This record gives sequence, structure tokens and C-alpha cells, in this order.
Amino acid sequence: MNNKTNVSVLALALASAISLSACSGGDDGKDGVDGVTGGVGLPGSQGLPAGSFVDTVDDAADLVLTLAPTDIVVTGTEPFAVKFTASGKNAKGDMVPFVGLDKVAFYVTNLRENTAVTGAPMQWSNNALVNEFGSSMYCTPEGTATARGGSVVDACTLVEDAESPGTYTGTWEHDGNAPVVVADGDPNSMFRVMVRTYNVVDTSGVEISDKVLSAPVDFIPATGELAISAKDLVANATCIQCHSEIAGYGEGYQRIANIDAHHNYQQVENCIACHNPANAADSEYTELGFNIDFGPMVHTIHSGAYNAESGALTGEALEMFGNIGSPNDLADCTSCHQSDQGWNDNIYAQACVGCHMAVNFETGEGHSEFNLAQADDSQCMACHGAGDLSPAIAHKIGKRAAAIAALEVNVSDISYIEGAAIDDVDSISVILEVKFDGQAVAEGFDFTDYAMPSKHGGYLADIMVGTVDSVGFITEKFQMSLNGVKADIDGKVTLTKIGDLDLDGESLYLTSSILLCNDKAGELSACDGSEYQNRISVAMPTLYWNLAEADGSKANIGRLSQPDIMTASEDGCNTCHGNLTNHHYGNLTFTQCASCHNSKKSGSFFKNVYTQTGIDDSGEPVWETMPDVEFNNHDLVTVVHRAHSGIMTQPNGAVMYRDANNELVNYPAVQTDCSACHKEDAKLFADDGGLTSGKRAIAVDDNAFISPVAEACRSCHAHANPAAYAHFRSNGATTLEDMATTADLPIESCATCHAEGKTYGVDKVHGS
Repeated sequence: MNNKTNVSVLALALASAISLSACSGGDDGKDGVDGVTGGVGLPGSQGLPAGSFVDTVDDAADLVLTLAPTDIVVTGTEPFAVKFTASGKNAKGDMVPFVGLDKVAFYVTNLRENTAVTGAPMQWSNNALVNEFGSSMYCTPEGTATARGGSVVDACTLVEDAESPGTYTGTWEHDGNAPVVVADGDPNSMFRVMVRTYNVVDTSGVEISDKVLSAPVDFIPATGELAISAKDLVANATCIQCHSEIAGYGEGYQRIANIDAHHNYQQVENCIACHNPANAADSEYTELGFNIDFGPMVHTIHSGAYNAESGALTGEALEMFGNIGSPNDLADCTSCHQSDQGWNDNIYAQACVGCHMAVNFETGEGHSEFNLAQADDSQCMACHGAGDLSPAIAHKIGKRAAAIAALEVNVSDISYIEGAAIDDVDSISVILEVKFDGQAVAEGFDFTDYAMPSKHGGYLADIMVGTVDSVGFITEKFQMSLNGVKADIDGKVTLTKIGDLDLDGESLYLTSSILLCNDKAGELSACDGSEYQNRISVAMPTLYWNLAEADGSKANIGRLSQPDIMTASEDGCNTCHGNLTNHHYGNLTFTQCASCHNSKKSGSFFKNVYTQTGIDDSGEPVWETMPDVEFNNHDLVTVVHRAHSGIMTQPNGAVMYRDANNELVNYPAVQTDCSACHKEDAKLFADDGGLTSGKRAIAVDDNAFISPVAEACRSCHAHANPAAYAHFRSNGATTLEDMATTADLPIESCATCHAEGKTYGVDKVHGS
């Protein structure tokens, strides 16, 4: 119980003390007479039991803001009003009231039908922007707030219910109505409300790094019913495929993890609060070189490198997006548009120009071979509503996958003759069975007629041959070209190679490296740059064949074909890339990549690492070699890690690189999110402390080897600091400086601290 002193008694005692002091003259130095003991004060109010509330959280996902449509007034002449609850996770993991919020912001948007002849059929409108108040409205207990620029602005008054902790109301106590209320808004249309909180800290008093945002509420004010937007053509889950997911929100409430702009508003539904047509028309944004309306802007960002190369990207857009390219085929609209067909049906010039920036609809320049000028969007559907010019067909959606599935190539037989003497020539014959749409190809079929030209001369149409040792490691041997080799009457193609092959008794590995073209109908066609043409890869199943057995049985199997020891899969790549047809030689599978990218192939075309160190007088980046860092192997893990961590660069940089502040540029996912490529349940370390894959060494020269764990880590961490490299060596790694002459290397001690489940396990320190 809290005791409170009675104020009137205290005053009387004080008066008595003064009186006594006056009578004694105040100079005798003696204490006065004790006053009368005060009475017992009134009981204090009962506090909340410990654990029944929180005012801190460990993570943004641990704070949940909940709004009900019936508690929101944002349209009409009624005064603004809102009520919401805040719940946080306590030490036991239970959700309890979150108390003490002292600043929030409300974002209110309205989905309106566009009655103009230009722009999207449905458009977002921000209520605060309509009222020329900015993009949102603050709420604080004082009714005023300090805005981003430092000025003090009117805010709604935020009150926490004393009888119901964690329940908050907001009202407007200034002149007129709140700026997020639109008086002439249609109450039968859909409104969206989102709340952002400020000053939320963890138990150490450190502010939560991620924005704390409510799930947006879509509703119809007239009825108070929840609504579904007809405008949301891209789901958050689609963005997450490349940009990673913030953990903790769960199914249906997914948040995008890695969006640099504005420190990440996490959901498409939130981005449109500012990125909408009304804001795009503001003179502040018209000279940027791109349209900030969400749809056109996203198109421009993901086509940035393409439009920069053609010279169509200008202004600040060139600086911001000029190095950004789509990780999937730029023409594949379904990379992002997966939820419905709205993208194919809602056709308007601004969305098209987001990608097709060289087109000028006012003059007609670039708009078809006829340079058709268009004053507005009223005629778009006439040409593009259906048929060959509809977005789905014009962008070749689905034809690549269909053609890849239709073309079947399989090895049906292999024969090998070893020369009788060491100097005698050896010969190998490989018979391929080729079908298209289930039927054997016609006699005279020649891959060369449809193959992509190689930058090294000839065509990209080869069978790659290697050997496989007893533990599944591949050694590249030679290629067998398909150029000019024609099919027989049964649709079979026979390849022959003669030379000093030395393959007697070996287990062979055969895979395809074949990149062809198809037309808009999905049929194979010459790679002549014709309209609607597409690249397709041949997905020939990788074959393992034992030359010690007549039927090829009992062959050693490459480790990349053993899913139990593989910690990554093509599914991880395809989540963001769609498929790998556009990458390198169009290889679709790891087993195809392994012909060149294996742990036994030394050397690197990107031996040095170049990082940005500054900007020259013309605004171009300056690149310098990272000191004391070199790579000298083709191992697939090394190459993939380097490419995605920005350290597989050329003297003029790369698409993904390290800038002057050592920040990774243009990698879309969270850097530490290993599950972006690795399997969710992957265990990287085996029980013996080595890698689950069984890899124990990587070749860096003839009869020169280094340790695989350190190289896998170094291929991401080389940019960190010299201490990281010293750490690898001090924990048993064999490195380039002390490379061994044997592949039989001791296992590094990395797993002691970094195996899954350990204090510094990769699952913890790399947790997204």
C-alpha cells in the first residue's frame, strides 16, 4: 500500500514551526518542538501485475497493432476518430498489452476509380496528400509532434485507456478536421489504414531497428466491412522471393526484409501510401527521370541496367538504378505478377514506359515500326487487349518453359575403345536420343540450326564429358561438339571423339551445355534475333556411366546428384532467378555447372577482387584492387559466394559489388540469409566436423590444394578485414599461402564453434 501525507496537516505543522521559531527569536540555536504526526494518506491505485504488460520488445515482430474498421473515421464530416490496441510479447512468450506508446503515425489511402483517359483504371489516393498535409499524420499525447525536418506540427491527441492498458484512441483537438479525413470521400469505396509506431525500445533501451508497422486494414467505411483490394497485382510473397523475409510475422502477414529505400516499409500495401499518381504529379518528383507511382517505378528499377545500356535511363534514375537488372528474364512479367491477370488486362502507357523507356507516346517514336503517337490511353486495349500484342504473348510468357519441357535429349548408349598401346589413339562414341513433343526428331535434325552462337566461336551445343572418382568428385575431361552432327532416321545423334583419352575402366560423367532459340509458337527456330524469340536450355539428365561394365552400371555418382549431402538446390536459385537459362551458358542444374565449376579445377578468370574506393570528377566510380586477396579456383561454392557477396568483380566493377563504404550493392536479399540459396533444413557440417558434402579439399594449382570450409567462408568474408583471414588460418585451414601438395587435408576446426546449434553456429550468426 502507498501512504500519502495529508497536505493540510503538513501545512499546519509548517506554520507551527515558523511560529515557534519566531517566539524564540530564531537565534538560540535549539531545535523546535516536533510537529503533530500527519494522518494516513489515501491508498494508491493498484498497479498492473508483473508480466501482465510490457513496454519493451526484443523485435519489431513482437509488437502487434490491431485496428477494427468500426473504430476508424477517415471520411465524411464526422470528426476523426481511431481506436487500436497494442500487444507485445513478454518474457514467457505470451502476448500482453503494450503500454506507454508516445508517438504513432497514421497513413490513410483510398482506392478510387480513375475516370480520366490516362493512367491505371484504379488508383490510390492518400488522404493527407489530398489535404496538402504530407503523407501521414502523427499522434502524440501532447497533440503536437516534431516532424522529420525538425518543425513542430499539429498532431492528433493520443490517449491510452487507463482502464484498458494497451488500448489507444486518437482524436483531433485542433481547428477543423484531421488531415487524414477527406470530407468528400466516397464511404462506399475502399480505404486502407496503416499505423507506424515510434520510440519503441528493447529491454536494453536500444530502439528497435526495423520499422514497427501495423498490418494494413482494408475496409468500406459505409458498412464497416473488411474489403479486398482490386489493385494489388503483386503480392509481398513475390517480392520476398528475391528480397528475403523478416522473420516472426507468419503466413498471411509476410514482410519484405531488404528494401533500402526509406529504411523499408516492408509491404507493398504500405509503399503505395506515397508511391501513387497524386504524389508522382508533384513538381518535386517530375524531374527525377522516372515516375514514382508504384507500378511504373518498380518497372523502371528492375529494368534499370537494360535502359541504362540503351541510353533511355536519365537523370537521377540513371544514378540510382543504372546498375540494377532483373535476376529473372526481364520480359517475364509473371516473375512479379503471380496473383491474377490484372497486369495483362489493365494496360496504360505509364506502366509500359516504366520498362520501355525509349518509347515516346506523344511523338510515337519507338511505338511499333509505325511510330504510333498516342494522346492518351483510350486506344491501348484496341491493340493490346488480346492476341499477339497482349502483354502475356508479347512478353513470351510460358513459351520458354514449354519448349524446354518439349525437347528431350537422353544418352542411350556409350561405347569406348582403348588403344592397345600407350601411344595408340582411343575412341568414344555417345548416342543421343532426341525427341520434341514426344516424337523423334526428323532425319537430318541438327542442333546447329537452332543453337546460340558462342562468343568463343562456333555454337553453344556441346556434351561435356568428365570422370567421377569414388567419392563423387568430378574432373573435367573434354567436350563433344554437336555442331553439324545430324540425326539419323530414328532421331538419334551419334557423337564420336578420337584421341589420347585414357578412360579405360573410368566412371564417366556426361552433361549437356546446349542453348537454343524458339519462336512465339514455342517451336525451335534459328537464333537470328527475330521478334518474340527466346533462349531455351536443354535439360538433358546428367548421366553417370561405368566403362568397366558393358551396360554402364555401377558407376560412381557425382556428389551434386546426391541430394542427401547437398545443402543447396536449384529450387533456391529459381526462387529468385525463375530459371538459370539466362545465366552463363544456360545451364539449368548444378550438375551441368559442375563440368567447369568443380573442386578439382584450379584457376580463376576473376583472380583479383576490385572494390569501389570513390567517385572521380565525372561522377564515375573508381575501382581498386583489394590488397592481399586472391582467388584461384573454379569451385561452384566459391564462385556463387563471391558473385553474390560482391567480390567477383572486374577492374570496372560488376553488377554486384562493394562500394566505398564496404556496403554490398545490388544484391536483393539479406546478406546473411543463407536460406536464400541453401535448403531450409540444411546441415552444413557433418558429424566429423567436415562439410556435409564430403568435400575436403579444393585445387588451386597442379597438385596444390586448400581447405574447403575456409574458402567457402572467405569467398564471402574476404571483404571484412584481415582478421577474418587470420582467423581461418589459426583454426587449421590450409590456405593459398601454405597450400598443400595433397588433397588429403586435415579437417578444419571450424565446426567446433560454428556448427549448427553452437554458440556461434552459422544458423545463429547468419540468421536473417
